[in-house]
Amino acid sequence: MRKAIVVWGGWKGHEPEEGAHIVGRMLAEDGFEVEITPDLGILGSPTLRSASLLVPIITGETIEKPHVDSLTSAVRGGLGLAGFHCALATSFKESPAFHYLTGVTWVAHPGNIIDFRVAVTRQDDPLMADIPDFDYRSEQYYLHYDPSVEVLATTTFTGKHDQATRNVTMPVVFKRHFGAGRIFYSALGHVAAEFDHPHMPVILRRGLSWAARR
Repeated sequence: MRKAIVVWGGWKGHEPEEGAHIVGRMLAEDGFEVEITPDLGILGSPTLRSASLLVPIITGETIEKPHVDSLTSAVRGGLGLAGFHCALATSFKESPAFHYLTGVTWVAHPGNIIDFRVAVTRQDDPLMADIPDFDYRSEQYYLHYDPSVEVLATTTFTGKHDQATRNVTMPVVFKRHFGAGRIFYSALGHVAAEFDHPHMPVILRRGLSWAARR
């Protein structure tokens, strides 16, 4: 049985514990053995090398260099890494090495909670199959991202809340290869209630399964 580790922590406004248990249930339904933990030390644990998937749900916090080196090595070796909203993008902001791995860094969400449109750019990809463009209400993330990512969905800023963002198109969903590992990220999911959206959890669920070690 494939093992998934879900680790949560950091700023409580993102409801990390609630999100961790929702994701844990999704993974269990898909046949994973799931471990849910608030122990960030697991990021440097040798157990990652035998796991199929790591899902960090963490805002802020710090990561020691030996831990990020261990995590990076595990992903290069085939560990899947997947996250949503805060995860990967806002985790461990002071660690360039972590964001070199994840391929994404959060920098702003002009207007805070707003209505915006998500455009599915790769409906030919199995992760986005049968999902149309859709409206969404959340933080519209402005990201710095690695040019190696494969973008699956985007959003375009109107500039209403910051003219500097006018007509800027930004990734919302992407996937990436890193060595033998796979990385998946969705910017959707500010709080647990967003899992009630008809498309957000479907995209995430597919991304989790795609990223997991074969």
